[in-house]
Amino acid sequence: MRNDREMKVKKGLDVRARRVIAYIVLILISFLCLFWFYVLFINATRSHAELTKGFTPIPGSNLWINWKNLSAGRAASALPIWYGLFNSFFISTLSAALCTYFSTMTAYAIHAYEFKLKKFMFTFILMIMMIPTQVTALGFLQLVGKMKLDDSFIPLIIPSIAAPVTFFYMKQYMESALPLSLIEAARIDGSGEFRTFNSIVIPLMKPAIAVQAIFTFVSSWNNYFTPALILHTDRKKTLPILIAQLRSTDWLKFDMGQVYAMIVFSILPIIVIYMILSKHIVQGVAMGSVKG
Repeated sequence: MRNDREMKVKKGLDVRARRVIAYIVLILISFLCLFWFYVLFINATRSHAELTKGFTPIPGSNLWINWKNLSAGRAASALPIWYGLFNSFFISTLSAALCTYFSTMTAYAIHAYEFKLKKFMFTFILMIMMIPTQVTALGFLQLVGKMKLDDSFIPLIIPSIAAPVTFFYMKQYMESALPLSLIEAARIDGSGEFRTFNSIVIPLMKPAIAVQAIFTFVSSWNNYFTPALILHTDRKKTLPILIAQLRSTDWLKFDMGQVYAMIVFSILPIIVIYMILSKHIVQGVAMGSVKG
């Protein structure tokens, strides 16, 4: 009896020790992740002269001045930041919607149908996932030029339909959350394929769609490489391009306070989108990784 009690006490102490260690590690990781956001917001409240003196954890009083100078165009050149916000939001929202919908549809086709080249198509899509964007950039720009879509949002939105990474995640999620018997039951009841997909599959896939919508939105929002090659008109440029222009201004007119204010302005919409969809993230990631 004593040995059993001693074993239970030891097990209890081991569990408590593991929990304490886990909490300490999680607190440390959370601090490392959030500290840089704190630094960003602190620096946005300070002037250029204060920033050159080094970092301080105490907020400054220049946030409104930085924003006023930025919005009034007192940098090296007037930046259309509100146009940039609208452009980034428009491109990112449509990209996220098209990417998640058509990637889910492609994953559904691979998951629910049997055909000869099924395994080959799945492998081929995964092979495309390994090709970096920079490798195909030259050919993509030539195609955009021949189609006369230069300085347009279309080349930044339509290609998001083909997203191998999103497809792979959706396929793995369907393995765990979408039984084929449910699809067969819908077919027996006379439901058409599009109705089955939109009325049954999409609602079941909401957690995964929310997760990938966030990832796609953030990826499109932060994308600088492709938009910088395609967009040339100032009022069509996205926020990352405008931030790069603000950072590359004449050093005599360069204001680091405005740069930090611009960066804060650019990440606030991402934080709002994340807060709206965050309740689905844990469920979506957990379910998607069951058979990953």
